[in-house]
Amino acid sequence: MLKVGLTGGIGAGKSEVSRLLVSYGAVLIDADRIAREVVEPGTPGLAAVVETFGDGVLTGEGTLDRPKLGSIVFADPERLAALNAIVHPLVGARSAELESRAGSGDVVVHDVPLLTENGLAPLYDFVVVVDASPETQLDRLVRLRGMAEPEARARMAAQATRENRLAVADLVIDNDGPLDALEPQVRKVWDELERRAETPARDS
Repeated sequence: MLKVGLTGGIGAGKSEVSRLLVSYGAVLIDADRIAREVVEPGTPGLAAVVETFGDGVLTGEGTLDRPKLGSIVFADPERLAALNAIVHPLVGARSAELESRAGSGDVVVHDVPLLTENGLAPLYDFVVVVDASPETQLDRLVRLRGMAEPEARARMAAQATRENRLAVADLVIDNDGPLDALEPQVRKVWDELERRAETPARDS
């Protein structure tokens, strides 16, 4: 089994890279998806979030109001750290459980937005960073996701710098250009990951 950490800043296009890797045969463990699961209604995770942030982060139906919570934590590093302290251990435990189900010859891709921020690179045999310029990230967040520019900038500022992400990369996928330029790069990365899966010792 080759354990791969996949990361990139918000708006860099990591989800598209994940989709392509899965189409080639990767086993994907999506930290964002798991982070949503561990705070679903009735979970200890949601109870802990409400205890920390109050009932105001719930919708009328009792689910987590993500935009409301996001507006609180992404403007306040201390509040963001409090949320991460609740969610990250739960995500880690669930990720380990899913990884244990993979086969010995599989390439297991952990899609982890905060890999750099949380110092998780040593957990993986190989780290792939999806890179885009801050200008491209901002444009995508505002134009494609409909975020207000101040919110987009706050979310970007809450993440690691571009330089810090690139510093932990074994391979970099440049996604600053059009979508049709992405697929050949991802295919090349996949070929390298399959080769590494035969001898998954980390070089760095």
